[in-house]
Amino acid sequence: MATSSKKTGAAIAAVVLIALLGWGLYVSFQPVHQPIQGQIEAQETNVSSKIPGRVGKIHVALGATVAQGQVLFELDSPEVRAKMSQAKAAQDAAGAVYQKAQAGARPEEVSAAKYNWERAVTGAGIAKKTYQRAEAMFTEGVLAQQKRDEAEAQWRAAEQLAMAARAQYDMAQRGARPEDKLAAEAQTRQVAGVVAETEAALDETRIKAPAAGEVTKLAIQTGELAPQGFPVVTLVDLSDVWAVVSVREDEFKPFAAGTTHEGTIPALKVKVPFRVSYVAALPAFATWRAARPGGTDLRTFEVRLRPATAVAGLRPGMTVVFDR
Repeated sequence: MATSSKKTGAAIAAVVLIALLGWGLYVSFQPVHQPIQGQIEAQETNVSSKIPGRVGKIHVALGATVAQGQVLFELDSPEVRAKMSQAKAAQDAAGAVYQKAQAGARPEEVSAAKYNWERAVTGAGIAKKTYQRAEAMFTEGVLAQQKRDEAEAQWRAAEQLAMAARAQYDMAQRGARPEDKLAAEAQTRQVAGVVAETEAALDETRIKAPAAGEVTKLAIQTGELAPQGFPVVTLVDLSDVWAVVSVREDEFKPFAAGTTHEGTIPALKVKVPFRVSYVAALPAFATWRAARPGGTDLRTFEVRLRPATAVAGLRPGMTVVFDR
């Protein structure tokens, strides 16, 4: 009886051992679900200038918090200042030409033109009387025809001179032609545009923050040359942060846009709810996974998740872990 009980116990133990071994083999062949790890990123803004120049002064330091519109640095550009002086001088000259065209001739010029016309009229009258005497003498036969023709030519010339003087007098009274006035006005607008362009360039020597943020990089120091478009200051907006994770396609379904996932931030030792705000339309890369038979390529997609609530102390570069 005792022997039979021992055999039964041994059989049960063997069955249990085989079951445990089978369960162990089953578990060992199951895929291991590691947590998905990502990192925090934030909106960065590279601030540069539209014009080249030497950095005259930097108004901020690394780590400083700046407001939108705050002056970050200034450029010293003698070329822009010289262009501004040229544009202002051209504007003054164009304004003088425009005023002259609108005002017309000066009173002294109008009076001088009138006196010239009256003198020409008087001269034409004398020349006409001289011609009339020469004509009478020619008719009586006491004057040669040559002298008579010369007197007539002088009279005609004097009349034409009087007409020209009258035209000058009329033109002085009317002032500049409408075309000249329009040309002077157009030149004034053209120069005003040049001045506005130069003022804009001068304003670009004072570079302001396009958005609020924290200064994380100063690429150039005072006295160095800043090329056009070169990022001198980098700002990070700590209020606009998100987590970036890479998710394989076989684990992609739970991370649909709008879904919420709890993430752990080891640096802050807190758990924060994150909401999926962006899912890449195309995969970023592929990973190889061993499978039977052969291997399998699995595409990986970038997913961005934004904190559902504000997290104090959250900074770019921190690690965030999401459980599967």
